[in-house]
Amino acid sequence: MKLSLDEYVYLDSLIHRWQSKPKLIALLSLIFCFAFIQRLSFLPVIIFITVILYSLSKLPIKYLISRLRYPGIFILAVIFLLPFLVGETTIFSWGFFSIKQEGCLLILLVITRFLCIITTTLVLLGTSPFLTILKTLRSLGLSPIISDMMLLTYRYLEQMGDRILSMRRALKLKGFNFHQFSSRNLRIMSQLIGSLLVRSYDESKLVYQAMILRGYGYNSQRKNRHEQNIKISDWIACYSVVVISVSIIILQTIS
Repeated sequence: MKLSLDEYVYLDSLIHRWQSKPKLIALLSLIFCFAFIQRLSFLPVIIFITVILYSLSKLPIKYLISRLRYPGIFILAVIFLLPFLVGETTIFSWGFFSIKQEGCLLILLVITRFLCIITTTLVLLGTSPFLTILKTLRSLGLSPIISDMMLLTYRYLEQMGDRILSMRRALKLKGFNFHQFSSRNLRIMSQLIGSLLVRSYDESKLVYQAMILRGYGYNSQRKNRHEQNIKISDWIACYSVVVISVSIIILQTIS
């Protein structure tokens, strides 16, 4: 399993050239703005902003589609029952099942916000190296422990994915059918997950002990004195995006 978040960080675009600190502040403000949207009339606005942002990043469409797959399955599973449970205005009825108008509109709202938030997040992760994002977060006040945990999680997720792939391959060679639903298969899959968790826990202890032996934690208060000067134009772009985000939230509140 390869996350490959840094696959396109070296492209040349306006978003790539945007320095990390103002870019992080601006895109986080957009993400919070999208999360606060409650009115359907504002959906075209956030869709337009998201499309412009992704176009300026010059990231390929396949990058977006490939990373929307699994979150998309999750969100569809979560909102599947909304048309049947939310609302009172029935637009279609068949036996015990009735589809409500309010539930359908809520699905539209949730899916649009979800796509805009995920796309903006992918623009952030796809135009800046992950290590640079973590350094920026730390410079903005994020706890060093949390940033280190995020870095280690990113590092070992790929290793865990490769291990799952090896286990699946070994089971397949022994005749295990992943598409067959039975109590035996569920038992084998639970044993596989348990083994993976135990091995991951043992490996995390070894990694932590190795870090302690190399002096981890003793120089955590050291600050980076070689921070790059940020251009005025980057801050202007950041403030512009923040103003747009705040304006959308205010307009939604007063309208």
